[in-house]
Amino acid sequence: MGLDLGFETIGNATLICHDRGPVLVTDPWTDGPAYFGAWNFSHTIPDEQRSHILDAKFVWLSHGHPDHMSAQSLRPLSEKTFLVPDHVGGRIKKSLEDKGLKVQVLEDRKWITLSDRIRVFCIADYNQDGVLLVDLDGTLVVNLNDASDRGWGRLLKKIIGGYKKSILMRLSGYGDADMIHCFDEAGILIPPVAAKKFLPGKQIQSMAERLGCRFFIPFSSMHVWQREDSVWVDPYVTTLEDYKKGFASDTCELMNPFQRYDAIKDRFEDINPPERPRKILPPSEFGDDWSEPLSQEDERKLEAYFKRFEHLSEAFDFIRFRVGGKEMEITFAQDKFKRGVTFEAPRSSLMKSVKWEIFDDMLIGNFMKTTMHGDPGIRPLYPDFTPYVAKYGDNGLARTRSELNAYFAEYRRRAPLEHLFHTIETAAVDRFRDFFPMDSGFYKFAKGAYRLVKGG
Repeated sequence: MGLDLGFETIGNATLICHDRGPVLVTDPWTDGPAYFGAWNFSHTIPDEQRSHILDAKFVWLSHGHPDHMSAQSLRPLSEKTFLVPDHVGGRIKKSLEDKGLKVQVLEDRKWITLSDRIRVFCIADYNQDGVLLVDLDGTLVVNLNDASDRGWGRLLKKIIGGYKKSILMRLSGYGDADMIHCFDEAGILIPPVAAKKFLPGKQIQSMAERLGCRFFIPFSSMHVWQREDSVWVDPYVTTLEDYKKGFASDTCELMNPFQRYDAIKDRFEDINPPERPRKILPPSEFGDDWSEPLSQEDERKLEAYFKRFEHLSEAFDFIRFRVGGKEMEITFAQDKFKRGVTFEAPRSSLMKSVKWEIFDDMLIGNFMKTTMHGDPGIRPLYPDFTPYVAKYGDNGLARTRSELNAYFAEYRRRAPLEHLFHTIETAAVDRFRDFFPMDSGFYKFAKGAYRLVKGG
């Protein structure tokens, strides 16, 4: 079924925009697993939508995670023009150009015309996430994929307020799409936020009403776990029916994840792709053998890799690796060993993550066991490990103190007041969380009051 003007949502985070034919596709994950085999996409991509992906003129990639930037899925699209956010560090741009692909960096916070009736507006934030607004001749599509408000929420709300119809798409749910395989020193699993089973519909309603969007489409979370050593995450997975739980908005309508929207007729239609047959596969299917130890050369590479991130020496006393039943340790402090982390992982995927500088894939894959030494906090590896290693370091190429200063200075330069307000808000919220549990009555009251002050 052709679309004169409109869009389709399919797969995990794939948006296909049409103007007399396919013009733009975002984050096409159509083939192959992600996170060293831990993930696969949950539903079959119908032939019709697959052909639309292949026919699109432009491919937008939000960020470098493999469920958004899948090497296997990009191969058939090598003749397209790739659009990328203006991320500081430019790693995605460089990696695509190294493969001989045509790349256009979208100027930050500027409308760019792609066709007669389609224009886009891109925001690159300091967490190496990308936001894309798509104007379909007066209908606004807000593609947030995995991004959380890093200060740009007020700007988005202002832009959205200028449109009669706006459709929001973003990651939502209990929270299995994060590192949650974390233990304390006694070997007890630290309960992840996903274990609290906060109602997804309430989260969706809050996001949509805060920004002023009329429709919400669940997005960027259509995956299944398939490795034998990661399927333990299944109890925390959000089903399609779960998204409706707690949703009771009078101003926003919740849609099913896979949609076709005809902007001329102003009509939504469910696509209803079938679920993919699920297979639970052993780690060996992806080259992992848990009994294989590190070599001396591996140990040297691990130490060199992690000692590049200067912030780690300020936050941790040591990082320990347990691989193939043997341990090696990277020490930052010579006279104290109070705060540290132990990663237990299979050698092959661990060393690939170091070689390719994608350690976040090990965290999100959730087959690696992480043990925290010292106070783990509410989110054990935040804010001192994951952002500095995976976001600012691996993706943003900012590892030393001077590189980090330059990195954040560039984002401040782009939106100084926005960055200042966000920094103050973040510090206040983090401080509040130190004193009040997330499931306490006072925390919930304060959270509601905070949203009211912010305007929704």
